[in-house]
Amino acid sequence: MLGALLGHRHARTVLAVVLLGVVLWRLGAGPFLDGIRSVDLPAVLAALGIGAVTTVLGAWRWVLVSRSLGMPLRLRPAVADCYQALFLNTVLPAGVLGDVGRAVKQGREVGDVGRSARAVMIEKAAGQIVLVLVGVVVLAVEPAVLRVLGVPPQVWGPASGILGLSAAAALAVPRLRSALATLAADVVRSRRAWAGAAALSLLALAGYVTLFVVAARSVGATAPVATLLPLLLVALLVMGLPVNLGGFGPREAAAALVFGAVGLGAAQGLSSAVAYGILTMVGTLPGALVLVSRRWCRAPSPRPRSAA
Repeated sequence: MLGALLGHRHARTVLAVVLLGVVLWRLGAGPFLDGIRSVDLPAVLAALGIGAVTTVLGAWRWVLVSRSLGMPLRLRPAVADCYQALFLNTVLPAGVLGDVGRAVKQGREVGDVGRSARAVMIEKAAGQIVLVLVGVVVLAVEPAVLRVLGVPPQVWGPASGILGLSAAAALAVPRLRSALATLAADVVRSRRAWAGAAALSLLALAGYVTLFVVAARSVGATAPVATLLPLLLVALLVMGLPVNLGGFGPREAAAALVFGAVGLGAAQGLSSAVAYGILTMVGTLPGALVLVSRRWCRAPSPRPRSAA
């Protein structure tokens, strides 16, 4: 029942709005507005600069994975495609339609949409895996954050069992089993790109964390970066949940929870997350220029009128 509900994009949007509404109901609109008001020119310039770096790193990762799967891809058009995808992911529901678009575009160019889609899945997964691994290491050093989130160590065993049973059930479906086998084969084929993709993902993660620190500082958070790091990683981790609206929703709830639990104030956590969300959107704005320029170039020129 819940899986079917979460599988519907409109339901995910509604749940994100409800979650954000609960946070605002508990903390009021003040911290949300403070997060918006804190975005000044230096923060905007930082967002554009950091966004440029992380976008290039993501495009480079895509190039490595695509080439390892036998599909030619140049860095410059990949950067433009990634910028456009990031912008569309931000403004469209579901948060993945931009990535779907770049996968289809490349697939049509190389004549294999399926392999292109798997290349995008692999390179995106590389970023998520690095985020999870870094998050696990940092949270292992700061286990208090896990206790704050209500995740005692005893939960990991049953949770692993449930995940294992879910995976076994998925493999029982022939069509899904075939798709997963094809994806696994491409993952193995792309092994030459693994080290490079991991390094690029780690650098990109450093950029995301830096931007989150900029957001936190802009709302007045003065805690040391070492104190903020596990809190920000929790917020970044929950951004990967399929229940969000342009990234908003779980991120704000998690930031408010962990900031409040360590004594920094739930309101400051909410303001930091809101500021980060806005700065992230600012960082994707060059993607709008890419989209507009491409639509303009594709627009048919008006036909000259014939002489009377």
